[in-house]
Amino acid sequence: MVNLDKLTLRSTLDEYHFADIGQALAEFAPKEALPLISMFSLADRAKVFSYLPPYMQADVAALMKRHKLAALFSRMEADERADLFNALDDEQRAMVLPGLAQAEREDLRKLASYAEGTVGSIMTSDYATLKEHWVVSRALKQLRLEAPDKETIYQTYVIDRERRLLGTISLRELILASPDTAVSDLMRSEVVSVTVDQTQETAAHQIRHYDLLALPVVDEQQKLVGIVTYDDAMDAAEEEATEDAQKSASVGKLDETVDRVSIWELYRKRVLWLVLLVFGAMFSGAGIAHFEDTISSHVALVFFLPLLIGSGGNAGSQAAALMVRALATGEVDKSDWSKLFARELLVGFSLGLTMAIAVYGVGVYRGGPEVAIIVSMSMVIIVLAGSLVGLSLPFMLNKIKMDPATASGPLVATIADVTGVLVYFSLASLVLAI
Repeated sequence: MVNLDKLTLRSTLDEYHFADIGQALAEFAPKEALPLISMFSLADRAKVFSYLPPYMQADVAALMKRHKLAALFSRMEADERADLFNALDDEQRAMVLPGLAQAEREDLRKLASYAEGTVGSIMTSDYATLKEHWVVSRALKQLRLEAPDKETIYQTYVIDRERRLLGTISLRELILASPDTAVSDLMRSEVVSVTVDQTQETAAHQIRHYDLLALPVVDEQQKLVGIVTYDDAMDAAEEEATEDAQKSASVGKLDETVDRVSIWELYRKRVLWLVLLVFGAMFSGAGIAHFEDTISSHVALVFFLPLLIGSGGNAGSQAAALMVRALATGEVDKSDWSKLFARELLVGFSLGLTMAIAVYGVGVYRGGPEVAIIVSMSMVIIVLAGSLVGLSLPFMLNKIKMDPATASGPLVATIADVTGVLVYFSLASLVLAI
């Protein structure tokens, strides 16, 4: 009966894509998922395993016997194998390596050695190569032999005896060409490539910009050492976008998903910025205390304070979000700051003027013409200042080698709050004293 149930379950799983199976297994505990994964053939097991979340891959691998884990490693894609290897502890790594062939061990150590966030950390060594003096018929024969072991053969790379990258050629071009045509006559020698130590974002940008299926990776001597496929580049871009979103809320990068990260880790990643921002907010309080006499004489001014500092913070956050994204995608660089500052000066002033007109009537109703003028003038200055701060902070952080994403959200809002309090009550004291 148990065997029948297993056969029925296995037959049911065959109807689903490996990605869907991996997503479903992610809901199970590692001890429950392992028997289900073991029902697949070794090749299919490696595919299912690759779609599990990284944290679960490590947990499941810790439960596997040495020979089964080594067998799984041997069937995984080179880049995925390296990622899993980095997630294991030293004891597990020592257990896996003896079960791999010498070439696989060397390749694994090499791929696992690249720093996180670099092109080397997401590239794969499973790529097909051709020699420039080959003819098309031999090239196709070689690709047929290599196809089962390569991640992709749709784009093939032409190298010399020293493995220097000479050009690239697509499978489509080979199929359509005459069998006796030389590969050198078909290849494109103007090859877009990246180096192993460049950032993942650079690879993702190149792939998007040139609409590539894969991007070759070379070393300092222009020798081909790997490729970055489209799917891996997009996964890296998604991870970077997630990290930027966390930083924009003044939260450090989380090593696991929100539902799995420990309470201590959540506390540790969030507390530093919150404490720093508390001290930043004290400047707002000090500003309010300094203008206590003005406030007590004209209580109506307090009604507009949240509106003004909120507007400045919102305008600043908008500008910061636009610049952080533009810097991340390469749309702008540090040299564009002056041009963008001039544009934001006009945009920020226009936004502030529009909001000032909208709030003027409320100012007259709540405090009279004098208060309305103070609120309107303050709105223009505060929104303009918030916009310019939001635009400039990402450039400043980028210049000192910090992540521009840190400039978003609470940091910009806190600066806008302090600026808003000082501008508003200084202007009120000046106008009301006349």
